Amino acid sequence: MPQAHPINNPIIDAAKRELADRARTAAPLRTANDAYNGPARIVSINTSEHKGTRKSPVADGRDTVIEQFGLATDAHAGHWHRQVSFLAAESIQTAQARGLDVHEGDFGENFTTRGINLLSLPLGTQLKLGSEVLVEISQIGKVCHTRCAIYYLAGDCIFPHEGVFGVVLKGGEVHIGDDIQVVKLGDGACSFTPAEALEEIEQARQEGTL
Repeated sequence: MPQAHPINNPIIDAAKRELADRARTAAPLRTANDAYNGPARIVSINTSEHKGTRKSPVADGRDTVIEQFGLATDAHAGHWHRQVSFLAAESIQTAQARGLDVHEGDFGENFTTRGINLLSLPLGTQLKLGSEVLVEISQIGKVCHTRCAIYYLAGDCIFPHEGVFGVVLKGGEVHIGDDIQVVKLGDGACSFTPAEALEEIEQARQEGTL
């Protein structure tokens, strides 16, 4: 019978301390504003069966988006304000430049985009994905309550800073290569986003943790 590992392992504890020190001194991961070169499009569609795991690109390069729900095959879909998520391929390249072996879906995003800086768009902005799907931006960034392995390896994790979330206003089919169009610029508010979610984001930004 294999022996159980002791709860207090000095080697593991020392490694955790070293990684934590590295994380505190590393420069934050941020993508330059001039990194986004059009045309704006979807380069990967990613889903997972369970929350809290990496997502994998869909095998056939397409999926169904359900109104007021999200991607049909994704665990994060549901009746809330973060039905779908976006992360730019440019953000992933920023993480790769730090030496991380990461790819589309590894940060948990549903749509990997290219050629559009979604971070520059206010809440309430409506995006048309392909010819059918309409999504409203409901949240920019997220607070991570537990540090992931990526944070300790790179000193930061890019998704909390550069991940974008949305609510599906109109469903339909999406495909890799679909265009992304801004059809309505928001006013900085989204009626689907709870006030407490916005307050948590704002507090984290004021504290310098986001």
